[in-house]
Amino acid sequence: MTNAVLLSAGQGKRLGALTEDRPKCTVMIGERSLVEWQVRALVANGIEDITIVTGFRAPMIRAALDAAALPVRIEYLYNPFYSVADNIGSCWMARERLGEDSVLINGDTLFDPRILERVLARATAPISVTIDRKPVYDSDDMKVRLDGGRLTDIGKTLTRPIDGESIGMLRFSGAGGMLFRDKLEEVLADVAALKLWYLSIIDRIAKTGSVGFVDIEGLPWAEVDFAQDVESAAQAVAKFPL
Repeated sequence: MTNAVLLSAGQGKRLGALTEDRPKCTVMIGERSLVEWQVRALVANGIEDITIVTGFRAPMIRAALDAAALPVRIEYLYNPFYSVADNIGSCWMARERLGEDSVLINGDTLFDPRILERVLARATAPISVTIDRKPVYDSDDMKVRLDGGRLTDIGKTLTRPIDGESIGMLRFSGAGGMLFRDKLEEVLADVAALKLWYLSIIDRIAKTGSVGFVDIEGLPWAEVDFAQDVESAAQAVAKFPL
């Protein structure tokens, strides 16, 4: 059975007043919190084993999902280092949950359940990155380069050619979870690595040819980083079949 890990420890300071007293993932998008939209999409795809890595105002995340009363088992892992480490620290906290059939999702990625359905159906590499495409990429996009069916590079500072952007959803199959855990342990031997994004680990693994991708162009999703993103996210969820 596929299990899922949500990285939801951050406060989301770039959202300003919206997250002064609440975690980013509890911001309301339409009638539901961001994290409730995520969990509903997971359940719609038959995933009922979910781990959420929490940090800032952690009890608010549990309260939001308890109120939703969804038919799912959720394990909460508290990351006490959320304020001093990037999301690589949350991955470390949840590393034992990343096995032979796992999905890892950013806590600020709002996605149509059909995206996850496509990922589960089409991901064949040990590690698969979910990507979308658009005409122009900005400095905050997690850009990717592709070579046939392989992903070769991923990072915010990539220059042309750029073939797409990561939406913040990974699928681990077979040995993929172990590959990620081993590289995570190797990189975190250097304390400076605490400031890295976890996708820098994927970039390193990509050089071995073990990283593929699933293209979800045409399906609605949103990343919620800034206050103006909330409106575009609400427009995206209006297209969701939930």
